[in-house]
Amino acid sequence: MGSIDGLDLGTFGVYTFDFEFQSAARIRESVRELEEQGWRTLWIPELLGRDAFTHAGYLLSCTERMHVINGIAQIWSREARWAYGAGLLLADAYPDRHVLGLGFGGGQGPGTKPLAAMTAYLDEMDALRPQTPNPLPKAPMRRIMAAYGPKMLELAGERTAGAQTYHVNVAHTAQAREILGPDAFLGVEHAVLFESDPGKARAIAREHLHPYLNSPYNIAKFRRLGYSEEEIAAGSDRIVDDLVFWGDLDTIVEKLHAHVAAGADHVAVQVIGIGPGESAMPYWRMLGEALLSRGGSA
Repeated sequence: MGSIDGLDLGTFGVYTFDFEFQSAARIRESVRELEEQGWRTLWIPELLGRDAFTHAGYLLSCTERMHVINGIAQIWSREARWAYGAGLLLADAYPDRHVLGLGFGGGQGPGTKPLAAMTAYLDEMDALRPQTPNPLPKAPMRRIMAAYGPKMLELAGERTAGAQTYHVNVAHTAQAREILGPDAFLGVEHAVLFESDPGKARAIAREHLHPYLNSPYNIAKFRRLGYSEEEIAAGSDRIVDDLVFWGDLDTIVEKLHAHVAAGADHVAVQVIGIGPGESAMPYWRMLGEALLSRGGSA
């Protein structure tokens, strides 16, 4: 469990937006503490202004053992040759510690087809290998892909080491594993919220999910998962409870293990309900202790 091309990521990892709101000094302090707690893998998005590769490089420079995964580096943020060159440099500078996670990230305009765009981007990256002047690293440059639908999952399994999913339910994890087959890597992000009051928990979760429940590609994903138009539009209790695991520590940990049972190699846990500039560190401590003690190999 938790392996990607021989790289042991652990069964559980940290997924966080928190560093978008922190200074460099505080990021360094935070990521070092996560490493000391025993977390092996950190996932970072590219959404709020920090470049995927400078962000990943800084986190790698602050730690000694931790793996850093771009979850995701958006293909519209840079041309394929720049992503390829940056990925090579990180693989060379930090052998066996960086994974390049690529994703469509919303689209570049009307009529853009995600599958065609991702295929073209991978084609361009692969064509660069025989002609790049950049030295090839001794350790491989590992890459995965954000994927949800069957065709994108197939592409991830065929052209990369595997797939990352984001805001999906446990049933989707089982479907994704069937499509990918037994060998490709499957990493699943899941949001958690330490709040046991149903009304408060669902209100916070709906606020977190609102952008996703109102974007075309996510709506299509949720339809494929079996949620009705009404459930998606209203943010029904069912969809909220499936996409955000809330409650006490024992409840959250039990639900996270359901993804592993359904076929996930690795679960990237995102703590929500934390205000900008605040830290989720107390919750990461609790989760680390619980997941490690239950054989999760965080």
